[in-house]
Amino acid sequence: MDENTSKLLVKLTQDGQLAALEKHITLGGSTAAQTVSGKHFGKSGDTLLHYAARHGHLDIVKYLIKRVGLDVEVYNNDYKRPLHEAASMSHKDCVSYLLQEGAKVDSLKKADWTPLMMACTRRNLDVIQELLCHGADPALRNKDGWNSFHIACREGDPVVIQHLLLVAPDVWRTESRTRRTPLHTAAMHGCEEVVKVLLDRCGYMPDSTDSCGVTPFMDAIRNGHISVARLLLDEHQASAAAADILGAQPVHQVAVTGQDEALRFLVKDLNVEVNQRATSIQLTALHYAAKEGHTSTINTLVELGADPHARDKKGRTALHMACIGQHADAARTLLQLGLKDSEDASGTTARQLARKPHVVQVFERDLAHRP
Repeated sequence: MDENTSKLLVKLTQDGQLAALEKHITLGGSTAAQTVSGKHFGKSGDTLLHYAARHGHLDIVKYLIKRVGLDVEVYNNDYKRPLHEAASMSHKDCVSYLLQEGAKVDSLKKADWTPLMMACTRRNLDVIQELLCHGADPALRNKDGWNSFHIACREGDPVVIQHLLLVAPDVWRTESRTRRTPLHTAAMHGCEEVVKVLLDRCGYMPDSTDSCGVTPFMDAIRNGHISVARLLLDEHQASAAAADILGAQPVHQVAVTGQDEALRFLVKDLNVEVNQRATSIQLTALHYAAKEGHTSTINTLVELGADPHARDKKGRTALHMACIGQHADAARTLLQLGLKDSEDASGTTARQLARKPHVVQVFERDLAHRP
């Protein structure tokens, strides 16, 4: 089969043109049908059955299985079966037919993803129900330790979450390989309605931590999901002062991600101390914001009372951190706030840490503008 013919067959399949596809295969005789049945296309190694299932063309799926003889369990280079394709794109009719024809409901693609996991990346309860009715196991875990419930919590459809809990009441009792729970995942992605369901129906302990010491509250607040953070505080007795394994508290983590409104929430609404230190090397939130180059957050922190002259365990100011990160705008902002270049505990100045020309120029211009 030449390249042009291959491309044509793939296009006809993707476009759902069954009559034209059947014509081209029939004209080639039995040899053409045999070639198509064993042909894998492109770098992905997809077959025509993969393309048909992915695009939801049930008539072509039936034709390829019944007339051309493609195996319902044929897999591509990622070990994806046609059922994975149909499930991931929410094509219920194709899912039902493939299962009817003997597709294995819990077949594994690369990274150990099942069709149910793929279905849970979408908000289509019908497809999820169809797979569950055929015996799909929602508790199976992929290589990262995520099960279907975990994945559904990331997508944030409370109806799907309620149904999974109905058919498998203990499915929430799972952690990823990094000890992250579905509650962590829902909080991180700001899925407030799902978080409500999890708090109401599941038995998560307040401030459960992943392998880095991060709690669901930390995940919510550092990603700017203030309403979810409030919910965890009010309904789950989460702590706004818990620290991760490096000693960083929510105020530090929010400075890293540059979430200014979340900072105001922590400091103004929850009375979190803006100058508190991460216990590892005594960094303040201002140090973290400067290292990441968040100029807006630097201004917000100073507005909230952050001390720009605070030094960490190594004697470094926020200006040192801005230069370590090679952030010219952050360094300029700190100089404009009145912070002077100075030596840390090792005798190194912030300017000496500036490696990139545009950061060095900030100090040259600062000196030029001084009286």
